[in-house]
Amino acid sequence: MLSASCLHPTPERITPMALPVFTVSDIRKLGPCYDPIRHVPEDWSGTLLDILRMSNVPAEDRIWAVTGLLDDRTSRLFAVWNGRLALERYSPNPDPRSIAACDVAERFANGQATSEELAAARAAARAAARAAAMDAAIDAARAAARAAAMDAAMDAARAAARAAARDAAMDAAMDAAMDAAMDAARDAARDAARDAAWDAARAAAWDAAMDAARDAARDAAMDAAWDAARAAAWDAARDAAREEQITKLIEMITG
Repeated sequence: MLSASCLHPTPERITPMALPVFTVSDIRKLGPCYDPIRHVPEDWSGTLLDILRMSNVPAEDRIWAVTGLLDDRTSRLFAVWNGRLALERYSPNPDPRSIAACDVAERFANGQATSEELAAARAAARAAARAAAMDAAIDAARAAARAAAMDAAMDAARAAARAAARDAAMDAAMDAAMDAAMDAARDAARDAARDAAWDAARAAAWDAAMDAARDAARDAAMDAAWDAARAAAWDAARDAAREEQITKLIEMITG
């Protein structure tokens, strides 16, 4: 006798008809960097939707496996979607050649463009990418040069300030020593001047060392905080992008 659950399956058990079923062997043929049995048993079998819904498997691994098993048309359309998303989000003024390449790739996937048209669009897009990379490299070099110049200026300013402080301290010590020499005996004045100069020089050196240590500690703390914030932001953005890709794949497979 059929149970109620068989007659009325829950929504999460309902899958589109005629979805192909894959096995561990099919995934192994893709050449993964680790054996699939790390996450599934040897006799596992399932659809692409089953793979995408494996929450115990890293998102990037699920996407990698599914895109390797997708049919050619869906795989191409998914690549087009990713390309357009990247242009929309990360290129304020995308190169028309890149936009055209996405359009031609979409038409090719749907049988509306020739392989020659696709090759020409791909070549144009690569040329656009090379040009953008060159512009980015030049901008990065300029920014690095400006940053280096600013750092050098700051270092020079700090060094000058420390040197000025040391010189001022030495001058003050010498003045004090001269005053003491005028008021006291010559030998006593000479000893007092030497002692005062040494104390002042040592104090100035200590202050300079403390300033340098504080500057170094502050710079190191700021660098560490910035690196941590940047890494956290990158991880969050990457995770969000992976989830968005998984959602899109599910939509394309079930649509």
